[in-house]
Amino acid sequence: MNILATEDTAKVVDVSVSDTTLKVSLDDGREMTVPLEWFPRLRDASAAQRANWRLIGTGEGMHWPDVDEDISVAGLLRGRMTGRSKKRAA
Repeated sequence: MNILATEDTAKVVDVSVSDTTLKVSLDDGREMTVPLEWFPRLRDASAAQRANWRLIGTGEGMHWPDVDEDISVAGLLRGRMTGRSKKRAA
């Protein structure tokens, strides 16, 4: 019997950020692409700042030290945006 991976077990293995999207590859084979508009700090960052990221823990999330942005896998899987973006989307 196969068991679907849950957000508690999925870990980040790779990240790429373009001018318009954040793409996250997970260790269970899923790839998520979300609008960069969801994350204003990343949207407004330079390409060099966007490229400078590190894993949080063992891959539960990502951190961009240059812009002080943290994004969790669990939040992405729930479709969670950061505060300023939520207000614009409402």
